[in-house]
Amino acid sequence: MRVLGIDPGTIVTGYGIVDDVKGKLFHVTHGLIEGKRKDSFPDRLKLIFDGLNIVIDEYKPDYIALEEVFYGKSVKSAIKVGEARGVAILCAAAAKIPMAEYAPTVVKRAVVGSGNAQKVQVSEMVKVILALSEVPEKYDATDALAIAICHCHRIKSIKSMI
Repeated sequence: MRVLGIDPGTIVTGYGIVDDVKGKLFHVTHGLIEGKRKDSFPDRLKLIFDGLNIVIDEYKPDYIALEEVFYGKSVKSAIKVGEARGVAILCAAAAKIPMAEYAPTVVKRAVVGSGNAQKVQVSEMVKVILALSEVPEKYDATDALAIAICHCHRIKSIKSMI
């Protein structure tokens, strides 16, 4: 099973791909789709759309998982991130790939064991779980890998109940 995790953002969208092979998780790739603040908002959304479609076409994930909107900053930023999420959802729907959404606290609990974990803790656990030689440079990519790991755990839990 291959999962594409997406941490949507309007300036930086992180992505990470994890394979689950008989319960063991393997890092496939991770990266960033980076816009520029000076770019128009529609141009940034198009960049996310094009970038995610390239990742989907190249790596052919079985599932896509993304983070739900976090309302902590402001309503305006939540709406903009929601629009970036909409682009990711559209990419999943267009590729006919099943999609799941997870709250940040659920992702942190799945990876670290605590829904209140700090980003550095999530990064370190992603490194350990995926046996990476170093933590990804940006939290956006680490968060995307954490989202993919969370989905792998959820699928495993669902299968064990069947």
